[in-house]
Amino acid sequence: MKTIINPIFPATPLAIDDGLQAPGVICAANESRFNAAHLSEPLTAFTVGWQDPENLKDLLDFIAPPVLVGRRFEFKKAVNAESFLSETDDVRAIGSAFKRVEYSGETVNEKTLNKGLTIRVDHDEEVGSEWQERYVQLLLQRLFRNEVRRAMTALDGADTNLAKVWDATSNPDADARASLILGTNASGVRPNRALYGEGAWDLRADAFDVQNNAGAFRSAGLTPDELARKLFIDGVKVVSARYQSSSSVKSRILGDQVFLYYALNGQMKDEPSNIKRFVTPAEDGLFRVFVEDHSKFTDISVEHYSNVVITSSLGIRKITVSAS
Repeated sequence: MKTIINPIFPATPLAIDDGLQAPGVICAANESRFNAAHLSEPLTAFTVGWQDPENLKDLLDFIAPPVLVGRRFEFKKAVNAESFLSETDDVRAIGSAFKRVEYSGETVNEKTLNKGLTIRVDHDEEVGSEWQERYVQLLLQRLFRNEVRRAMTALDGADTNLAKVWDATSNPDADARASLILGTNASGVRPNRALYGEGAWDLRADAFDVQNNAGAFRSAGLTPDELARKLFIDGVKVVSARYQSSSSVKSRILGDQVFLYYALNGQMKDEPSNIKRFVTPAEDGLFRVFVEDHSKFTDISVEHYSNVVITSSLGIRKITVSAS
């Protein structure tokens, strides 16, 4: 059987959907199979109102805020230095024009990528009246988990790393503030979001717990929202999500690291930020569901269009932490 090896996640090959898979096998959906005759409007509507029990969608929107675009689009990559140019000769003389300035931002042509998964369900395994919704939910969760991993991989490939030991003699929040300042110096814009891996968050608490002073005790008990106010940023998220990296091992999507970067909700495609998730909406939402009935089984496919893009690497900081 042919397989697709994802270059970002080589440990998780997916079979090509050639119509010969056994029931229950998840595979990469073949775009040629997405025929309008098989579009399920009720299941597509289900994806709009579906509530993710793992909150992967909220996490994804925090890491890489969505920007609605067409299938093919272009955006401007601003030259960072031009945003901070200054002059003293902006006074207009009588009878003359104002000084003319130009911005030379690079125009980038991009497109959203068609992504999806298919699962085959044997008719003998169809239990209850909402069996199709259960499998759609399974595929949605897997697609969101894939997107979260892509976003984290994109950030990790564009950051400036700093290794730190968080122990009884350290101040983890001071390290975060110092990285925020370094990020601001690099880009001119203060990073406004922080991602703490579950391990990094625990190491932060451990470092403060063993310090015998009131300030450390208070810092150890801060919630992510309280820490965001302390750091003067918009938000802090602790990433505890995992994925199946092998047949017997689950791995953390984000390990003992902290990412600090700049991103905005409700942004336009040309606004300054470090990362964006360009998405192309379908008629009734971001996902479409296709159902193909066969004599002994049913294929359910869920598709969407998106592309996670690092629009600027300036100011992205990473702290890799350890206990010793």
